[in-house]
Amino acid sequence: MKDLKTISEGDNYAAIELGAYANLMDHSFLHPKLNLEVQGKVFTGEALKATGTEISFQVLPARAEISFLHTHKTHEEIYVFLKGSGQFQVDGNIIDVKEGTVIRVSPEGKRAWRNNSDEPLTFMVIQSKSGSLEYFNVADGSRVEGKINWEK
Repeated sequence: MKDLKTISEGDNYAAIELGAYANLMDHSFLHPKLNLEVQGKVFTGEALKATGTEISFQVLPARAEISFLHTHKTHEEIYVFLKGSGQFQVDGNIIDVKEGTVIRVSPEGKRAWRNNSDEPLTFMVIQSKSGSLEYFNVADGSRVEGKINWEK
């Protein structure tokens, strides 16, 4: 199992490296409820010291699938498909997915996915508490005074 590398952190941020997407299979996740090691899956929230969002990355090998439906207690999930193709099921509906497909699922949505192709399917999942988003796009941002220091 490959560890996430902290590359910088301060009072208001943390930065990590998980490596190239092509090497995501070097990571694995021990599922605490199923006592099952999932190759090619890595969560970043704890390493980033996140307080409102969890992000995971996963590679699903060719012809592999998640063999069970699941829901969440409070988190909605946004699935961002980065490479490959497959299918996503939510509430009995099947959606063909490929690079560039993005799907949001509420906590109650019954979901599963599969890779029905001959190439790996790479995606990331962003989890956040449902109903917690107060603003869209840039409405939450504010310009502040300060100097940008690109030189190290």
